[in-house]
Amino acid sequence: MNNQTQNPIDAVLAESLKALAVKKPIEKITIKEITDRAGVIRPTFYNHFQDKYELLEWITVNELFAPVEPFLSNGMLKEAVTFILTALEKEKDFYTRAAQLEGQNSFNEIYSRCVQNAVAKNIDVEGLAKIAPYPWLKEELVAEFLAHSISWVTIEWIKHGMTVPVQELTDVYLKIFHNPLLEVVTKHR
Repeated sequence: MNNQTQNPIDAVLAESLKALAVKKPIEKITIKEITDRAGVIRPTFYNHFQDKYELLEWITVNELFAPVEPFLSNGMLKEAVTFILTALEKEKDFYTRAAQLEGQNSFNEIYSRCVQNAVAKNIDVEGLAKIAPYPWLKEELVAEFLAHSISWVTIEWIKHGMTVPVQELTDVYLKIFHNPLLEVVTKHR
């Protein structure tokens, strides 16, 4: 991404894409529609983003993950997860459309990368990797596994209408992080 900072034009373009996505699938939204709604010209868009998928990534990073960095760096996982899920729920129509995207530019891929970065930065993946001392079990693999697991649950939650309350889903994430998965699975047999 070209720019990870808060820029007023970036925010206007983001709001434009979010408003348009409520009305039609993201893959059918054109750059012209985004810029017309934002009140800027097309070259302005391309000065900030390569395409609408990079704009979607900017939204994901700046509206979901950047705000929780202080929580994560202070060990406040519950607050971070609650913030992200609440932000997703608050803009349910937009994120429901985003979750429908498929392929390499999918919201799932973008969200998973963001989760993986947050996990690698804030969770002791090195300690998790040392649980099973195999040379192929690297920190990156553990972070990727956790990211895909978290992303899958979140995307499924979005696709199924966000019917599970945020607090319940947060509780599930915390239990998975704080209890070994095998313990959670075998406990209730």
